[in-house]
Amino acid sequence: MLLLLALKTGARAQELLNIRKIDLNSNEETVFIRGIKNSRDREIPIPTKIYRKLNDYSESFDGKMLFPITYSRLVQIWQHYRPVQKKFHALRHTFAVNLYKKTKDIRLVQLALGHCNVMNTMIYADFVYSQQELRRLIL
Repeated sequence: MLLLLALKTGARAQELLNIRKIDLNSNEETVFIRGIKNSRDREIPIPTKIYRKLNDYSESFDGKMLFPITYSRLVQIWQHYRPVQKKFHALRHTFAVNLYKKTKDIRLVQLALGHCNVMNTMIYADFVYSQQELRRLIL
């Protein structure tokens, strides 16, 4: 569930680990993300099917936290099971690039990632444009 939520929200690893069960909003099917570093807090919509699985998962155990593991344990799990030799943060990058490709709206990507400065978000747009330009030149 943690990896799926990372791909659907663009949240950083520690932001995901900070999610409490009460941060799930069943009326809106959203999850509240507390920003870390220089990121803003934000509420991210979750697809209905995933939200239901997430809600069922949260009800399957006691405690306040949605993912009751430490950051170091998450890193261990990621290193053992990761599908590619990338860091966990690559899931955030994937979310941002996919959202930008779909919407072409850099401001929306900025809000989704919780960036205070749009210049931080421009990295993802530049990545998309450089890939498209390279493809155009090669093909």
